[in-house]
Amino acid sequence: MTTRRSFLKTSAVLSAGLLAAPSLFAYDKKLIGLQLYTVRDAMAKDPVAALAKVAKIGYTSVEGATYTGNELFYGMNAKGFASVLKQEGLIMPSAHYRLGEEQVNGASQLGTILNDWKRAVDDAAALGLKYMVCAYLSQAERGNLDHYKKVADMLTVAGQTCKTAGIQLCYHNHDFEFIQEDGKYPYETLLNETDADLVKMEMDLYWMTKAGQDPIAFFNKYPGRFPLFHMKDMDKTPEKKFTEVGNGVVDFKKILAQSKKAGMKYFFVEQDVCPGDPFDSITQSISYIKKNLV
Repeated sequence: MTTRRSFLKTSAVLSAGLLAAPSLFAYDKKLIGLQLYTVRDAMAKDPVAALAKVAKIGYTSVEGATYTGNELFYGMNAKGFASVLKQEGLIMPSAHYRLGEEQVNGASQLGTILNDWKRAVDDAAALGLKYMVCAYLSQAERGNLDHYKKVADMLTVAGQTCKTAGIQLCYHNHDFEFIQEDGKYPYETLLNETDADLVKMEMDLYWMTKAGQDPIAFFNKYPGRFPLFHMKDMDKTPEKKFTEVGNGVVDFKKILAQSKKAGMKYFFVEQDVCPGDPFDSITQSISYIKKNLV
């Protein structure tokens, strides 16, 4: 028979358990990030002023667009750029890099996975990055599934260099990784052929949606492999254009509800093309996120 004392004791235990239960979300909801490619023109013109504007809008973290060994971090060394971020109350846990298998204007790109990678990793460590992301494979860097296996090997080697510096390597998808060959996706080849500890994924939700893929299916099959998300929406037109977060068809709430299974730690708003001033677009996106997602 349940006595008042045992009822109260049971209720207290249940209440404590609920209080101690982990949050539905795996990430810090105070950290709303922006991929700086969205405001690339402003960053190229005056990075200090652009970052001040990003912070004023309400973003608390940023992700760097493609680094090269020649340009460093928007023309600044690691120490100088870190100082600017701190001044604006921003953190930068992640930045984008290139594979560097192709040559540009007859010369190898520096600060890429295949060219001067150690220097790039050292600079990233000096800035305090937690993640370095292979941003994109050019047409010349793609191929058949056997080629993607070679790319996977390159990423695993690069990931080991990152790990030595306390950094996690990730790979950022587009939609070309979902062009099937023999019923298999290159994206799955990259997931299966890389070391799961050394290479994780930054999932771009726009490109996943455009490719007709279900992000949650990948979380279920590869749990913990997706520490970074790109919060990028796809509009409802036949052209499937980029649009502000909340304006399109991506079900962010449903996807974020599975963030723990994904292993997600940070997300970054990105809009490759904006209809007007990019700062207006990122203001609209963060307003939707604050009202509906965090």
